[in-house]
Amino acid sequence: MRVRNIQRHGDEEIELQMTSMIDVVFLLLIFFILTFKIVTPEGDFNVKMPLAAPSEGKPEENQFPPIVIHLKAGPSGVLTSIATNEKKLKDFQELHNFLLDIVNDNGGPGSPGAEATEVELDCSPDLHFEYVIDAITAVSGFVSEEDGKIKTMIEKIKFSPPRG
Repeated sequence: MRVRNIQRHGDEEIELQMTSMIDVVFLLLIFFILTFKIVTPEGDFNVKMPLAAPSEGKPEENQFPPIVIHLKAGPSGVLTSIATNEKKLKDFQELHNFLLDIVNDNGGPGSPGAEATEVELDCSPDLHFEYVIDAITAVSGFVSEEDGKIKTMIEKIKFSPPRG
């Protein structure tokens, strides 16, 4: 067996070619910037939670009173009734259609009247969370059948203060 005699000189240093590495990094950076797609986060709702102690003050003159939606639950937490100040509704689709009529009277989804409309959810304390999400879905908007785009109905959603 033959052992190679490799001579190493202590003065020699191996140089890395940094120019090509920097080029590759910039190419990757440009690739990721150009292929990045901004997507609206799912479930991003403009929801206002009630304060611990409601502040008293004079409301704005242009502010419409909120549409109060009452969600009642049975002893097991299952939804038993949906009602507004004006009428009792049988399901979330009827709630959606009721609010769509109100928004359309204000000029349609995305109009200044629709932006000023506010919904207050008055939920039973033992109501299951899935029904609250269904109510928010019925209130917040829908997917248009014509072009498949999301149409925003009512953005201002708040919860009523807890009863105590």
